[in-house]
Amino acid sequence: MKLREPRCDSEDGRLAQRMAKLEDKLFEVMQRNAHLEQENARLRAEVERLGKENSQLQQQLAAARKNSSTSSKPPSSDIVKPKKPRGKGGKKRKRGGQPGHQRHERPEFPPEMVGEFFSCTLDSCPDCGGSLLFSRKADPRVVQQAELIDSPLKITEYKMLAYWCPHCRKVHYAPMPEPVTKTGLFGPRLTTLVAFMKGVCHASFSTIRKFLRDVVGIKVSRGYLAKVITKVTEWLTPAYEELLARLPGEAFLNVDETGHKENAKKFWTWCFRAELYTLFRIEPSRGSEVLVDTLGEEFNGVLGCDYFGAYRKYMRKFDVLIQFCLAHLIRDVKFLTTLPDKKQKAYGERVREALRELFAVIHRRDKLSEAGFARKLESARQEVVRVATSRVPQGKHAQNLAKRFHKHGEAYFQFITTPGIGPTNNLAEQAIRFVVIDRRITQGTRSETGRRWCERIWTTIATCAQQGRSVFEFLLESVESHLRGVPPPSLLPSGT
Repeated sequence: MKLREPRCDSEDGRLAQRMAKLEDKLFEVMQRNAHLEQENARLRAEVERLGKENSQLQQQLAAARKNSSTSSKPPSSDIVKPKKPRGKGGKKRKRGGQPGHQRHERPEFPPEMVGEFFSCTLDSCPDCGGSLLFSRKADPRVVQQAELIDSPLKITEYKMLAYWCPHCRKVHYAPMPEPVTKTGLFGPRLTTLVAFMKGVCHASFSTIRKFLRDVVGIKVSRGYLAKVITKVTEWLTPAYEELLARLPGEAFLNVDETGHKENAKKFWTWCFRAELYTLFRIEPSRGSEVLVDTLGEEFNGVLGCDYFGAYRKYMRKFDVLIQFCLAHLIRDVKFLTTLPDKKQKAYGERVREALRELFAVIHRRDKLSEAGFARKLESARQEVVRVATSRVPQGKHAQNLAKRFHKHGEAYFQFITTPGIGPTNNLAEQAIRFVVIDRRITQGTRSETGRRWCERIWTTIATCAQQGRSVFEFLLESVESHLRGVPPPSLLPSGT
């Protein structure tokens, strides 16, 4: 019997080498697997981070759209008024006057304003060349043309004659007329023109200076123009203070505020719109102390405003009735409908639909009886409150809106029981709009003197527009009353 021969050392060595290679490959696979697990964990974390970032960006995008979608018109009209129908064939109508639109023509100048009269004649027929007879049956066609005269200035020279006193042995001069002393180089109308250009036209002192130099024909410095504006500010102060003293007794007011620039400091322009006038105040604070200082602690009217904290604090501390703006509420509700969270979005849609029905009732007021309107309005109000406070999802924005209704829900519907107050704060926002335009053009003020001027001229402009009065005529009357030493004009209508 033949025995198996033992393995040689070389075979064992080969097996050991193979085992070592396998172990190396296994170690390499394990290392690669560990690296892939780390990479997988990193990618998962990155995906999670990107998901959170995407959610934040969507919310920021929704927040950015919150105001832009409602900047051109009140959001209250956005949700109830249908879009304007397109033209025939579904085409968008062209700009300008539409077919069938009533023609409007500027009235002719009255005869007392016409300085020259010319008659245009015909010597022969323009068609056949025959002779013509003057027609007394047909009225002539009249065309009027207005033109600036070469020099619109009227220069008046005053000579203060000199007199010698043999007793005092001094020269005495006759006194200058008091109106000339008060106004200086510019007369009443030219002073009023400078104030009008500065306030109504938003013109800078440099622009006014160029206009006076190139158009009117008089050269003055910017410093002198600033002195003119300071005088007009003083002459407008009595009318302004009369309105300021009247504010606390108003039955209802609409209030809004916007930023004001003055060098590197931040101020705030407050707008108080009453039924007959509008008053502006520029203050360093946006807090409730401005309301206390302006309206007092015993204000018994209704305040129309947005949901800003200063108004809520004033309401809480002094038990003031407030009508919070439903247009701002709609804006916040529309913001909910743009959120990525489906539950909050659905909640926002429900509240928005309830508000839509409320404003649909308001817009149908003329078609309903008084009792029917009150009944439908109250029913719509109850539905808005019910929808806003029930089935509220856990999202932050939805919870904030529901909390607002629990705490201040009644303050959104004061207009139902208070005649004269509207459901929105559109009146104050419209009144403050031209102030924002002025801020963008002029870049604000530089001193307290500038602030006082802005307060008074803005109040004059807004109030005159509200009453259908001429700003230029009121400014001229204010200047002339000061020169004559008579009581200044009031911005309140006569009889109030």
